Amino acid sequence: MRFPRPAAILLALAASAFATLAPAQAQPAPEWPPKMIKMVVPFAAGGSTDLLARQIAQELGERLKTSVVVDNRPGAGGTVGSEWVMQQPADGSVILMGSVSTHGVAPSLYAKLRYDPERDFTPLTMVGTTPNVMVVRTELPVNNLKDFIAHTRKPGANISYASNGQGTSNHLAMELLKTVTGLQAVHVPYKGSGPALTDTVAGHVGTMMDVVGTSLPYIKSGKLRPLAVTSTTRSPSLPDVPTVAEAGFPGFEAVVWFGLFAPPKMAPALQDRLSKELIATIRGKKLTEYLASQATVPSGITPAEFARVVHEEVAKWRKVAAAAGIQPE
Repeated sequence: MRFPRPAAILLALAASAFATLAPAQAQPAPEWPPKMIKMVVPFAAGGSTDLLARQIAQELGERLKTSVVVDNRPGAGGTVGSEWVMQQPADGSVILMGSVSTHGVAPSLYAKLRYDPERDFTPLTMVGTTPNVMVVRTELPVNNLKDFIAHTRKPGANISYASNGQGTSNHLAMELLKTVTGLQAVHVPYKGSGPALTDTVAGHVGTMMDVVGTSLPYIKSGKLRPLAVTSTTRSPSLPDVPTVAEAGFPGFEAVVWFGLFAPPKMAPALQDRLSKELIATIRGKKLTEYLASQATVPSGITPAEFARVVHEEVAKWRKVAAAAGIQPE
């Protein structure tokens, strides 16, 4: 029996090794954009985050010539849907429409939060910022914030306030307002601003702090009365409504921001491409006009800049929660 010569053996081994390694090294990147992109909204349909996401999904789909569908996964102040996105592959097929609630406030309110807003997501870009407006049902005999605060202190007033859910930004903002002003009201959490606003209009709860965009139709129709906005300057959409600071409580500010995230550990090249497509969509004429109609200032910052915002917001709201005496549960 003839055995191969040593040189031939070495050549054969080298060829075998190369054949084994080559397929792994030559694997093509997944095709992007995929046939369908899922944009997860961690709140109920009809709220501000949902409405904004649907506009972005439509424009992004047209831009990429693919299908972008909105998937509502509400619960626990937006943390249920956020956690689900964290667990998905970072291949660009799933995007989260997060907010200050899910990525700024949540760490201050949930002792067992299953994700880290900074570590467990890939930042893409901020969509925009908007102030809250405090509204009351029109049957209440109050015309301004100080009147309402005095009304809540009356014996038997039993005022309650709605929020988008336990741990959302408007929940924490209202708790901060209670600490600053002495307002007395019991929290009633909902699964999104849509149902919360509906019950506020119906009189099942006395007041709500919500973003200007979704409250504006009810204000214009006379179904809700605005008392104050939570930004440091008045909203162009409600120029006659004072800020909380103007109402007698200087230094108060609690604005809402929306932002887009992907699952963690996304390839930098894909993150860069997806981010650029989203920024172009947000800064496009249609989205800019829509954001203005919702009293939202467009953003479209880079992933690195957005990451810094998230870092600063987590620290800020931890301080606010501590000052308001709110303990993580």
